[in-house]
Amino acid sequence: MSRGNPDNLRAAAAAKSAAAKARAEQGLRDMIRRGDPITFRGLAQAAGVSLDFLYRNTDLRRRVEQLRDQRRGRPPAARPQEIDPDQPSSVVRTLTAQLADLKRRHRDEVTALKQALEAAHGENLELRRRLGPRAAE
Repeated sequence: MSRGNPDNLRAAAAAKSAAAKARAEQGLRDMIRRGDPITFRGLAQAAGVSLDFLYRNTDLRRRVEQLRDQRRGRPPAARPQEIDPDQPSSVVRTLTAQLADLKRRHRDEVTALKQALEAAHGENLELRRRLGPRAAE
């Protein structure tokens, strides 16, 4: 029993991938011409390709990211090989900022509670003094 011709299968897969890439590139040109927002999801729908295909295809992915960043008015994101390992990632920066905010709010809350406790102690002392010796009974 024959399992098929592997060379034919490889050629068919390459042709299918090339056709998908051509559709994606045409979809990207159409989106640019119409002034549509450049997103992976929008391109996948416009070109009839999967999101996975777009993310796995390095050239298309880089082009979509670059065009998306240009539309948003940001400089293109650094490529993974250009990222400085000594710089924290955006996730780390975000979490660090959230933690700092939580700590600040906690300090403010503790300070307010301490002030309220001091005020309550003062009121308690004042009430005991008003009652005088009768409070001891």
